[in-house]
Amino acid sequence: MTFADDSDDLRMAAASLRSNSSDVHILLKALCDELSDTLGERLHIERAGGRFHKSDAISSVTISIAGSQFEAVVDGAALQCHVGHVSGGIRIRSETVDIDQWILRLLEALKDEAAHSDSARQALENIVIGGNQ
Repeated sequence: MTFADDSDDLRMAAASLRSNSSDVHILLKALCDELSDTLGERLHIERAGGRFHKSDAISSVTISIAGSQFEAVVDGAALQCHVGHVSGGIRIRSETVDIDQWILRLLEALKDEAAHSDSARQALENIVIGGNQ
């Protein structure tokens, strides 16, 4: 598949993800469902609710991939998105980005990982194509 060589495909996939998931909870759930097997412990999901009553709704997601840490926190109907850069296990800087930039950077990091990981390649294909084929 040629999408891995073409950043326009990643931009289109990011825009499609965003437009098809106007609800941030649906967007995060779709991303987490696609990436959970591939990323394993590098994907950390916080659920809404209190200490004794957890909901299925996602309140925040942290994804560690390719020397970056992607964080998205649900804030009402919006997402507060941050991309941190990690070196030697220490976060050296962080920047706030909009949701489109966050998704695009995440897909680019996944593309880099897909170059040497079949599961990352499959997850990226599912996101770009729009589901399991």
